Amino acid sequence: MSSSPLHHPTPDSWLDCVLANFDAFLLDHAAAEKKAAGMAMSMLSHYPDKSRLVTAMSELAVEEMVHFREVVKLIQGRNLQLTADQKDPYVNEIRGWIRQGTDVYLLDRLLTGAVIEARGAERFGLVAEGLPEGDLKTFYRSLARSEARHFELFLDLAEEYFSACEIDQRWQQLLSAESRCMQNLPIRAALH
Repeated sequence: MSSSPLHHPTPDSWLDCVLANFDAFLLDHAAAEKKAAGMAMSMLSHYPDKSRLVTAMSELAVEEMVHFREVVKLIQGRNLQLTADQKDPYVNEIRGWIRQGTDVYLLDRLLTGAVIEARGAERFGLVAEGLPEGDLKTFYRSLARSEARHFELFLDLAEEYFSACEIDQRWQQLLSAESRCMQNLPIRAALH
């Protein structure tokens, strides 16, 4: 797995909260996977002329729905029931950073996707570390690797359509903003 590009690591208190409220975390996790699949579908619908992006996002949507299905199995195995989706304050703030305008909008969608996936990789890795040996630990290790691949995919797609200079400058701005965002959000038993 790639090293994390994030500027601010998740505090230990987040993992303590998740492990103490794992049922709530699972419900939020399911919603996050479903939303990630929807985001990938939105991207490929918005850019039908970008064949590599269409292929990548269709594959990503399928993978995210497989993850959703697996989390639903865990939820049902605990006799829990899915809940209505709630707004994710982290994702909503990050989406607010997406600039308008044809080219900058695409660049920002790709780079904010990379930031969100990088945070997911870090946090799923932390969950895996905190769980006892067994199937659940293995599942979260696998998810951490998937999220790391996803963040790299978004960066690779950005490199296909934008110059390294454009990408690096905006990437660093978004990573700095994400760090400030993470430090200001309350700790909760949720992925973000």
